[in-house]
Amino acid sequence: MTPTSTANQLGRKEVVAFRLGDQDFCIDIDHVREIRGWTPATKLPHAPSYVTGVINLRGSVVAVVDLADRLGLGATVPSDRHVIIIVTLGRQTVGLLADFVSDILTIGEESTKAVPELGAEPTRDFIVNIITLEDGRMLRKIDLSRVLPNLRSSGPTDVAAAA
Repeated sequence: MTPTSTANQLGRKEVVAFRLGDQDFCIDIDHVREIRGWTPATKLPHAPSYVTGVINLRGSVVAVVDLADRLGLGATVPSDRHVIIIVTLGRQTVGLLADFVSDILTIGEESTKAVPELGAEPTRDFIVNIITLEDGRMLRKIDLSRVLPNLRSSGPTDVAAAA
């Protein structure tokens, strides 16, 4: 049995934790294909402001989303210190620009809390839970289907157009 399947049977789930600015976020590890260093992206005309551009990932064109900009935290000026988290959502592969990946954590249900009602905060629409850690940190768990709604049902060759 793999560690992931054991963790799931015990009501635990693995997440990838990462930083955007001064805030900690996470996504389910099931969506993460790989983590790679920043690669300059080719801009696309008329793309949403949060789409940094596209990169070549072993022969496939992959859109790169500035996650901080998409969440309303301000645009990122990418540098060699940033990472691209390659994720899959349905049949789509997309890159998420982040400052850095900090951890891969196994989270239990007891650490998962509901998101408090915060009014009009833009990021609230994208956050499904708050995860409290023993070291005092709190992670905001992102629902990728909410962050990337246009990519849920697109075909594999429509990544750049859908973004």
